[in-house]
Amino acid sequence: MREWLIYQGKGAPAPERIDELPEPPRWRRFDGTPLSGDKGEAPPLDAASVRRLGDRTALSAQDVKALQLINAALYLRRPLLVTGDPGTGKSTLAHEVAYELGLGRVLQWPVVSRTELKEGLYTYDAIGRLQDAQLDGGQQQTDIGRYVRLGPLGTALLPTKKPRVLLIDELDKSDIDLPNDLLNVVEEGEFGIPELERIADRPGQSTVNVLSDDGRRIPVTGGRVRCHAFPFIVMTSNGEREFPAPLLRRCIHVHLDPPRDERLAAMVQAHFGERADDTHRDLVDLFTTGGGGELRPTDQLLNAIYLTRHADRQDIGKLLLRPADHGQR
Repeated sequence: MREWLIYQGKGAPAPERIDELPEPPRWRRFDGTPLSGDKGEAPPLDAASVRRLGDRTALSAQDVKALQLINAALYLRRPLLVTGDPGTGKSTLAHEVAYELGLGRVLQWPVVSRTELKEGLYTYDAIGRLQDAQLDGGQQQTDIGRYVRLGPLGTALLPTKKPRVLLIDELDKSDIDLPNDLLNVVEEGEFGIPELERIADRPGQSTVNVLSDDGRRIPVTGGRVRCHAFPFIVMTSNGEREFPAPLLRRCIHVHLDPPRDERLAAMVQAHFGERADDTHRDLVDLFTTGGGGELRPTDQLLNAIYLTRHADRQDIGKLLLRPADHGQR
């Protein structure tokens, strides 16, 4: 089975495998002109990935079914909708794929109830431009690109040669309109920036350099951003709401069960070293055998092991492994 898997979930860097990804199907091909000078290199992983991943191990971080669905999303250039209880590794999945396939820093878009689509695409600092004009004696700055910054979704849709990884975290917390608003962008792989489209026919304004979410100056031509390699988008949900059918139809859905056996061992070893799961077998067994449908996020186990190692007190670790849904007692 592994012959067709681009992402194998083994935790070891294998950036060459992304080059083995076949051409997308005709209905998922995008014609954005690759950025000048793009050599397929994205900004390196940042502290967010380091915190989540620890030191990767040779153990599989995903089960067979999840691996197949993750790769289906890669092949079909479709967003991956990841559901599961808190602590099952939904958000970490985006960082694992970026790390293994060498796709660079994960673009992160955390969603709250007030989040709007435009925030993910770009922001335009009209007030800042006005203030600068006042400081310059009323003469408005001609370099409008100084006041436009692409958001994480907008940056993910830049025409790069290799796909970027975008994490849209906790989409189920959004306003009711956001999932529907995402439909056109996800389907078409492009969007316009009206402030730039309005001036695109003026001399010297056809191409404007704007700031990306990575902090790099990027040229945008004609006021539109059109992707070349469709990004690998991970949208997470804790199951707090249902999504509209049109969005679900455009996604590959994978449900992550709580990590057990090899997956759990991989998480523990990544943060505490080889065979750490055996060294702390009592805590691992307590974590996995709580039963009764109790909610036990994985970070509870990691916290318990950390304190046990540094305080040398088993009782402290076990106190932290009380079910998270029991409330304060």
